[in-house]
Amino acid sequence: MRLLKLVPDDTNIDFLRWRKVASFMSFFLVVVSIALVAVKGLNLGVDFVGGQSVRVEFAQEMPPIDEIRDKVGEIGLGEPTIQQFGSDKAISIRTALPEGDKSVAERAGQQLVSGIQKAFPTATTGSVETVSGKVSGELIRTGAISLGLAIIGISIYIWIRFEWQFGVGALGRLFHEVSLTFGLFAVTQMQFDLNSVAALLTIVGYSLNDTIVVYDRIRENLKKYRKMEIVPLLNLSINETLSRTVMTTLAMVLALGVLLLFGPDVIFGFTAAMLFGVFIGGYSSVLMSTPVLVWLKVGPDSFVPRTSAAMDGGERVASKTDDGAVV
Repeated sequence: MRLLKLVPDDTNIDFLRWRKVASFMSFFLVVVSIALVAVKGLNLGVDFVGGQSVRVEFAQEMPPIDEIRDKVGEIGLGEPTIQQFGSDKAISIRTALPEGDKSVAERAGQQLVSGIQKAFPTATTGSVETVSGKVSGELIRTGAISLGLAIIGISIYIWIRFEWQFGVGALGRLFHEVSLTFGLFAVTQMQFDLNSVAALLTIVGYSLNDTIVVYDRIRENLKKYRKMEIVPLLNLSINETLSRTVMTTLAMVLALGVLLLFGPDVIFGFTAAMLFGVFIGGYSSVLMSTPVLVWLKVGPDSFVPRTSAAMDGGERVASKTDDGAVV
């Protein structure tokens, strides 16, 4: 039985030919994403802003948002924030958290649910989520710190394992993918909560996996083809790992696509962000992680293999350079 091959073994695509166009497009998308986050902002969930949130789903056609806002406002819990959620018949209603102890918050949650059911008898409501302002502030700080430390740690790891040029390339790729994912949340106004932070951290880890595979092949080829120009060598490395990149991306897309269509609404934002991150990751593996190595002039002369007793099991491995010298 023949194995399925989506990418032929003799693939020889000149990916670096489009490095300038791809880099300009990526830079443009990053700038647009940052601008969208600055102008439109993120639709922060109750995890980050505090308050009470309840999901409402209508059996029939959903009333106008202004009507829903007026009806919920009459409940007496302040001005509500209403966001369409998942489908055209489901919304998320968030109100401010009343001052007081836990019992006051519980009574306010019951008042919110009963008021919604009275105003819209055919609608169904989920459970009320309550987060205090103090907790939400801590979640914002810990989420930002976790994301920042993950990116910095990954870049340092690649820097140590390979060369500093590779660390710069990995950092640029991670910044590119995280920025575009933030842009997705800003333009779609999907709710950004702790699940979204988990998606970003997962995307960072997935990106690291792809980056390590490509960079490791580049490192091997730098030792193997010491006289080859850097652009053909990078093209060769990308083509040699292309089958793995395509298969991994396709497997992730199939799994996440099913989860996006049939999974529960509570993880819709997580799944959508992951699916978007996988697409961006596949593109970055081919066109984003390698151009910086050309501009930073990576080559056999700048690459110093780390041969040590710790790395080769205690024995120094002798090899010959192009001019016959033993190193």
